[in-house]
Amino acid sequence: MTNMIILALLRQKPMHGYEIQQLIQQSRMDLWANLLSGSIYYALNKLEKDGLIVTEAEERTGARLRKIYAITEAGEVHLLELVSDALASPPHSVKSDLVVALNWIETLPKEEALSQLRASLKALETTLSEWQLGRDIKREYGLSAYAEASFDNAIALLELDITFVKRIIAIREADTP
Repeated sequence: MTNMIILALLRQKPMHGYEIQQLIQQSRMDLWANLLSGSIYYALNKLEKDGLIVTEAEERTGARLRKIYAITEAGEVHLLELVSDALASPPHSVKSDLVVALNWIETLPKEEALSQLRASLKALETTLSEWQLGRDIKREYGLSAYAEASFDNAIALLELDITFVKRIIAIREADTP
């Protein structure tokens, strides 16, 4: 995922790592793509080593030297492969630590389990609000049909997860201690 995002951004224009990081954070892509700042710089080094990007220029800012990266022809080909492979994969996984933990929920004291589930519910509700707000903000600037579909899908999944966690809370509340 990280490589695909970096290559796609460099396809738009050459840029340095900090600029890539800023674009990712400003678009909030780091939240839904699970990208960490350190992984960006690691990926840049690996992509350059693999010949998928090159250092096009270097800028000095104070004592710091910034490399400006550009995508290579091999990087363009690899980006197309990554996009193609990603389109063939399912949009979400049903793997979940929470679902696995439900097998042993009764080993925790009832109030501890409920406290954790309520914290999960609150986090989901906060995330849902952020996604709804993000969609509304991006609509003001123009949202492609693909982006709209992606927002709608994420929001629907969050709503389903909220319903699911509320159901688990109700089941656990009804359980005997």
